[in-house]
Amino acid sequence: MSPTLNVTLRQLRVFIAVARLRSFSRAGNEVGLTQSAVSRCVRELEGEIGLKLVDRTTREVQLTDVGANLVGSVSRLLTDLDAALREIRDLGEQRRGRVIVAASPTVACRLMPQVIAACSVRYPLIALSLRDDVQSDVLRQVKSGEADFGVVIGPFASDDLCGQMVMTDSFCVVVRCDHPLGREREVAWKALAGERLVMLDYASGSRPIIDAAMREHGVSAEVVQELGHPATVFGLVEAGVGISVLPRLALPLPAQSSLVALPLVPRAERTVELVRRRDRSLSPAAESVWALIAASPGRADELG
Repeated sequence: MSPTLNVTLRQLRVFIAVARLRSFSRAGNEVGLTQSAVSRCVRELEGEIGLKLVDRTTREVQLTDVGANLVGSVSRLLTDLDAALREIRDLGEQRRGRVIVAASPTVACRLMPQVIAACSVRYPLIALSLRDDVQSDVLRQVKSGEADFGVVIGPFASDDLCGQMVMTDSFCVVVRCDHPLGREREVAWKALAGERLVMLDYASGSRPIIDAAMREHGVSAEVVQELGHPATVFGLVEAGVGISVLPRLALPLPAQSSLVALPLVPRAERTVELVRRRDRSLSPAAESVWALIAASPGRADELG
């Protein structure tokens, strides 16, 4: 087996500079070494290879045939190496990479479009992909590593996930304009008693919070439909199937619909939280996107 050559990157860079400039002194000025240090680097490289690379005269430096052949190979090697190092530096400076964020539907439709737009401006080399899924699937994707992190409804606690609160969100009642409640400026939770409700199902992180608020205010109402997405809820309410309770992040209402959304009082809140695995660090690109979301307004009604 051939012995391993102990050639350094410094020796190769110095040799390429000497070959290009045909001068030890000019090469030294370019790479920041003295002429004697440049000469020593070339001698050490020749010693490792066991072949003469340059012929030295008092006036100039000439490449030997071996040296000329080596220049082509080493130049390509250094070009590839420099490109790889620039790519790693870009990753370290949070400017390049693929990031997958999973988000609950009511978060995805209102908060995430603004984040994606901001990311494309601030970090144009980050490819940000959004997956809008029910909360249980969001958590599964984060735990499995399919998504870098998730945006979910809180309060949330898990032994294998850690998080950060982003904002608070309140609830509203969605009714048709011709419903008796549609004339109000705000609606008390107790006014929902006896109504037919079209609700998000229990895959939503909001449903347990809504149920708890209704119990707290002694509301007894018939849930006639349970659905996965707010858009379907809007359609059924507009068709007269019932009324709904939704988080403000599920708004705005469909354009030119006959629906109105009115705040429910007293105010009940849910939180929007970022979650990631405790045992896995985020990539620099994912850290950048996380920071963009974390910088969102503290309340959902402050979103543009």
